[in-house]
Amino acid sequence: MAEMEKDGDPATDKDDLQILKELVDELYHFRDHYFETHSVEDAERKPSDVAQEMEKTLKKLEEKEESYKHSAEFLLLRGRSLGVAPEFSTTAEECLSRAVKLEPGLVEGWNTLGEQYWKKGDLTTAKTCFTGALQQSKNKVSLRSLSMVLRQLPGGGGDEQGKRVLESVDMARQAVQLDITDGTSWYILGNAYISLFFTCRQNPQMSQQALSAYAQAEKVDPTATSNPDLHFNRATLFQYEEMFGSALGGYSRAAALDPVWEEPPERERQLLEYLEKLTALTENKGKVKARRLRTMLSNLSTLALGPCSSPQFRSPAGRVGSLEPWTLSALTHGHNAGVAALGKVVFSLASEGRVAFTFGMVDSEETCCVVMVYNTADSWGVLIGDSVVIPEPQVKRHSVAHNGQTFDFRSIRVDSPLLLIVNGKRQNVQAQTAASVSYKPQSE
Repeated sequence: MAEMEKDGDPATDKDDLQILKELVDELYHFRDHYFETHSVEDAERKPSDVAQEMEKTLKKLEEKEESYKHSAEFLLLRGRSLGVAPEFSTTAEECLSRAVKLEPGLVEGWNTLGEQYWKKGDLTTAKTCFTGALQQSKNKVSLRSLSMVLRQLPGGGGDEQGKRVLESVDMARQAVQLDITDGTSWYILGNAYISLFFTCRQNPQMSQQALSAYAQAEKVDPTATSNPDLHFNRATLFQYEEMFGSALGGYSRAAALDPVWEEPPERERQLLEYLEKLTALTENKGKVKARRLRTMLSNLSTLALGPCSSPQFRSPAGRVGSLEPWTLSALTHGHNAGVAALGKVVFSLASEGRVAFTFGMVDSEETCCVVMVYNTADSWGVLIGDSVVIPEPQVKRHSVAHNGQTFDFRSIRVDSPLLLIVNGKRQNVQAQTAASVSYKPQSE
């Protein structure tokens, strides 16, 4: 750390404040670059190590407090020092409020004060602070902070929330444009794209934009690879995209980097348990006894195709014409145009924190396949013995390996229950609801 001027040495106000600023900057560098000088095994020590460095910095500031207690710059430095901690600080709020009153053009003061209100849970006042800072000067910190606040503001209907998410993406983009080498701005842009993905009908392009932004964050900023929030949020998106191996790896990495954060290991446990149950049930066809299974399949006929057998049937991809029933073994990887999968439900899986409604389907050849249905209402489901038709199925092969465990199975992805034909009938609109997933919205 930069050393203070020794007693008796001549020093101007500017020199003293510059030295103090360097001390505070080094405090943040210690926190943000912790894993450049420590191993992941030291992750549990990070909060206490940062707290110790904060106390050292505050003591240095106290030595000069009498000379600068009415200086806006000094009050900002004290507020920033206290702000390195993850929790709200009343003293930091007081220091920063005084700083911006003394010097209303202090952009960093408004930004740091906004972060304190954010930690306090006062998002409206936080937004006011970040907006005020932008009025003084266009800067990346205010823009990306506003991006995050806009996505978390409560109230407003679906249209209002959609507008806020679009605005938040625009703010994050502007922050990146101001400094394309800033990993934090790229990370926050990734979060904004995740929100846009789930707000705007899950456009695959938005999912790819999010993943690209996270990758760019890691490319331009080595510290991004040590950001547990980034790994957790990306893993959440990986899970929704059925990239289960990558999701498990992301949850595991987030847990290692932040051992006191309970959600990553819990998500990892839930996903592993889900995959274990899913593969076991698929292998034994839902534990349905052979005699009962034969009886169920004897009732399976092309009559179950319902509207899919009509020449006027319009498929999810827009194709018009009747669909030909195919066995599950005949389906190819990816999109199967012009055909339909037909089978009987042999199990359904209610997992903790489920992202999709999952069930197993057996066809006339007694082949069993997993079906994952997204955007389902809580009240919707299928029962064992139901006949299910999946128009133009999207088939995927999964080979997942994680911590010595392996899972290998085929699945069909269905983006909405409205695309299914159950017992010869289309599903009503009440069967569908927009999916939402929990990700960590801020990195501070």
